[in-house]
Amino acid sequence: MTGERQILFYEHYFQDFYLKVSVNVKEKIGYVFRVIKTVEKVPEKFLKHVEGTEGLYEIRVDAGRNNYRIFCCFDKENVVMLFNAFQKKSQKIPKHEIELAIKLKKNYYSLKGK
Repeated sequence: MTGERQILFYEHYFQDFYLKVSVNVKEKIGYVFRVIKTVEKVPEKFLKHVEGTEGLYEIRVDAGRNNYRIFCCFDKENVVMLFNAFQKKSQKIPKHEIELAIKLKKNYYSLKGK
C-alpha cells in the first residue's frame, strides 16, 4: 500500500444507512474507517472477505450490542468503494444484502468499463 487508502461510496445506499444511525454508531464507523485508511494489513475484526464471492468484503462495525456491516470492494490499491450497509441482527448475513452488494459491484465496474 502506498499512501493512505481513500474511502468512496457508490450510489446512495451507504449514505442512506449512515443518515439513520446514531451518533455513537457514526463515531464507531469513523474509527473503523480510519483503521482501514491507515493500516497496511487491516485486522479481520474490521474487514473480512465475504465467503463465496469474488472481491467482496464486509466492513465490520460493533457498537455495544449492535453489529453493522458495510459491503465494499477494493479498486486499485488505495480505493475502497462502499456499497450497501445494514444492521446485522442474526448470525448469517441476509442473502438479499449480499445479492444487492454483488449487483452494485457489477454495476460499478461496468460503468468504469472493466
